[in-house]
Amino acid sequence: MAITLGPNQYGKAEVRLVAVTRTGEVHHIKDLTVSTALRGDLAATHLTGENAAVVATDTQKNTVYAFAKEGGIGEIEDFALRLGRHFTGEFASIGEARIMIDEHGWDRISVDGKPHDHSFSRTSDEKRTTAVTVQPHRAWVVSGLRDLVVLKSTGSEFHGFPKDKYTTLAETDDRVLATAVSARWRYQGTEIDWRKSFGEIRRILLETFATKQSLSLQQTLYSMGEAVLRQRPEVAEIRLSMPNKHHFLVDLSPFGLTNDNEVFYAADRPYGLIEGTVLRDDAEDPGPAWELG
Repeated sequence: MAITLGPNQYGKAEVRLVAVTRTGEVHHIKDLTVSTALRGDLAATHLTGENAAVVATDTQKNTVYAFAKEGGIGEIEDFALRLGRHFTGEFASIGEARIMIDEHGWDRISVDGKPHDHSFSRTSDEKRTTAVTVQPHRAWVVSGLRDLVVLKSTGSEFHGFPKDKYTTLAETDDRVLATAVSARWRYQGTEIDWRKSFGEIRRILLETFATKQSLSLQQTLYSMGEAVLRQRPEVAEIRLSMPNKHHFLVDLSPFGLTNDNEVFYAADRPYGLIEGTVLRDDAEDPGPAWELG
């Protein structure tokens, strides 16, 4: 029986980085969680413990901090591309780098109706994300968002599903629909206005969720992905994960009260989890864009 080393990577996970840009009295902050993963000719370290090809994970962490100072951060996609190109260009043993970044949002605090120069409040649990894969002569960018919590109090139905002896769910033509959207989209190319593209994609996702009369969360997911692809030609495909944050109607009849879709119990678990991919039939090959996460 032969035993061989399969696909592998290593890096520094979840480097916390907060950078303050001090432009006169007005400060700007970037709050990131950066993870690096390097791939290449690394068989020796696995098989014999010989580390000549291994760029220490501590070095990777230090590089993240140094790059934030030396060149600034800018858009997270550009920062990830810089890091990935550095690791593949600086070290002959590294043939591929994957840089994953979460950006945590902060809003400027308003004082007497005016934005404060240097005080901020955390916006929500929502995060802007990117995962950039770099080879010496090519790069792939997958960006997205996570934990975008949305709810509509009507405009959602669910009926016509199979029933057996274990079915207790009642059909409905008017229900609360709530979810926490996680979306990742693969770009075609790297010469893109990342901030504008992200803002427009987020807007399209929200507007489609709000306006689509939903017969199932699956239908809503597809409609949101389809709308992004129709309006944003720079996007090759989009992958969505949407848990169904169930809102169950409370039975108020024991108290002599009616409940006309007004009072609900918001259950956190268990929950339905709806996932899917929407893609162009002429999209370029994804290469390693989605590999290992």
